[in-house]
Amino acid sequence: MKIIAGLGNPGKEYEHTRHNMGFDVIDELARRWNVTNWKSAMKAEIAQVIYNGEKVLLVKPMTYMNNSGEAVGAISKYYKVGLDDIYIICDDLDLPPGKTRIRKKGSAGGHNGMKSLIAHLGSENFNRFRIGVGHPKDGHTVVDHVLSRPYGEDIEKIEEAKLHTADSVEAALKDGVDHAMNAFNPKRKG
Repeated sequence: MKIIAGLGNPGKEYEHTRHNMGFDVIDELARRWNVTNWKSAMKAEIAQVIYNGEKVLLVKPMTYMNNSGEAVGAISKYYKVGLDDIYIICDDLDLPPGKTRIRKKGSAGGHNGMKSLIAHLGSENFNRFRIGVGHPKDGHTVVDHVLSRPYGEDIEKIEEAKLHTADSVEAALKDGVDHAMNAFNPKRKG
């Protein structure tokens, strides 16, 4: 079984903001897979689906971003899902808008949702599918930046990145995270 958890904040006022990239990708996967069986449990919205012959839980924590680990930790313990089978989708300030990157482990990098996940999962060794939202411009604070919707040229870049990330999650489910990293991570210029 796999857990695919998209990070975000519940509530209409947060829909499609930079911080809700994870929710948006989960919604895209649910759309592609015709998922409608959502239920509220363990501080999350959860839907179970069979994808590529394997049980997959789509998860949107309802704890708000900074406490995402409460829900994901409880779900992983309940279903006895190991760290290698947990995929986290989230925004990343340190990547330019629209850039994506998959990593199998790493620090929180200042991301409070990641800090909560690391605390509740007891490890940094879980898969992350990150979508770049860039650093704030025009004198905005980080909080204002992540809690606002993309604008200008960032809109198209980020919308494409959401679809690209959904594609990369599907590739990881089919052929493994290493394959998805090779296929979807940006190539380094030699």
